[in-house]
Amino acid sequence: MLLDLPEAELHDYRSAQVNPDDFDEFWAETLHSSRRHPLVLEVQKIDAGLVTLDVFDLTFSGFEGERIKAWLRVPAGTTDALPTIVQFHGYGRGRGDAIENLLWASAGYAHLELDTRGQAWSGSRGSTPDSAGSGPQVPGFVTRGIDSRETYYYRRLIVDAVRLVDTVTELPTTDPDRVMVTGISQGGGLALAVAGLVPGLRAVAARVPFLCDFPRAIMITDSDPYKEIANYLSWYRDKADAVLHTLSYFDGVNFITRATAPVWLSAALMDPICPPSTVFGAYNAYEGLKEITVWPFNGHEGGGVDDEQLVLDIARRSLSGG
Repeated sequence: MLLDLPEAELHDYRSAQVNPDDFDEFWAETLHSSRRHPLVLEVQKIDAGLVTLDVFDLTFSGFEGERIKAWLRVPAGTTDALPTIVQFHGYGRGRGDAIENLLWASAGYAHLELDTRGQAWSGSRGSTPDSAGSGPQVPGFVTRGIDSRETYYYRRLIVDAVRLVDTVTELPTTDPDRVMVTGISQGGGLALAVAGLVPGLRAVAARVPFLCDFPRAIMITDSDPYKEIANYLSWYRDKADAVLHTLSYFDGVNFITRATAPVWLSAALMDPICPPSTVFGAYNAYEGLKEITVWPFNGHEGGGVDDEQLVLDIARRSLSGG
């Protein structure tokens, strides 16, 4: 059922999220600290039993030089630099197995797929641990290290995502001048974060993105992952201001205002996990070239395969040419 504002009101909605004065300084220092560590790429071709695609097990240096896994898939026999799709995954998912997620390479793109540190318990496997500890947290990831922006889990994961985009300049089969970032749910939120931190992207496609408009999200849904934050604050009642301050450094509403690439979002009016107003909170904050697709009768699946087709169409338009 309809759980949020009607569509007509969504287009006028503005998030109450605060933009910290030192947001840019914090992220510049965070990225500089991790970029001091060389990427040290390890690229190993594996026998996945596929005739039309080549699959490579990629290892690179992410947050503070920690070793992170990803897949690189390209059409079989590729030697030239191809337009590149960098993909991030939803909450709980890892990079999966070599024979999964073959759409992008099958469509003729170089496809980089991040292994989400410490997750990979829902829907797909992975092999990258999260090395940092945490104070008290609600089960899940969204409250891990939430007492401080320096210790917060998503600081590490966002840096991993940015550093995966950095690898595009080092790989012979990926074209750094033709890069699109994409993802669904948590992956969509990561795509928006990367869009705000990495210049020169050709396009951004975020399907029903998570990590947007935290002040509203944690108040209007009883569904995880946002509910994890409300549950945490139900016990640590004196930490609400500090937690909201931490989250302001990781909100898609603040990242998207710093993006320069064309942005496409999708939202679903019956989505209890990423309510549509939270998606519009990010969308309405962006003053650049943008488009949003709204699915009136869908939940967190959004448009499903229709969303995939739309993102494929966006890639064709955005990544064509040299």
